[in-house]
Amino acid sequence: MAEKKSKLAEIKTKQTSASVEDFINAVKDEQKRNDSFAILEMMKKATGEEPKMWGGSIIGFGNHRYKSPASGREVDWLIIGFSPRKANLSLYLGMNINQHADALKKLGKHKTGVGCLYINKLEEIDVNVLKGMIDASLPAKKG
Repeated sequence: MAEKKSKLAEIKTKQTSASVEDFINAVKDEQKRNDSFAILEMMKKATGEEPKMWGGSIIGFGNHRYKSPASGREVDWLIIGFSPRKANLSLYLGMNINQHADALKKLGKHKTGVGCLYINKLEEIDVNVLKGMIDASLPAKKG
């Protein structure tokens, strides 16, 4: 009798052992590098976890099994994270950016994608609103 296979999907972006600090220090744009270290500290403080590289360009905190409501596929993915991309800072604050609709109105200059928040510089947003969004993205702490 054959065992039922798990629907755990194989994805390219996986947690690696690469140095987060080395990755951020390699960011050429000084503003983006400084903002990245600031976001790193915000997320580290909010999660109580050490950051890990996911693939070659995403800094993530924690991980959980995410199940796609559309396909039923399951993947291991970061709880929150960010990436200093060439165009902007991409923040991953859960799978549904719309859960932050009220905070987004107060945030300042930004754009959103399906599961991402895009900002150019921290000086263009309200950092306290961002901190609240980071906290709201985390699973409720037990205990």
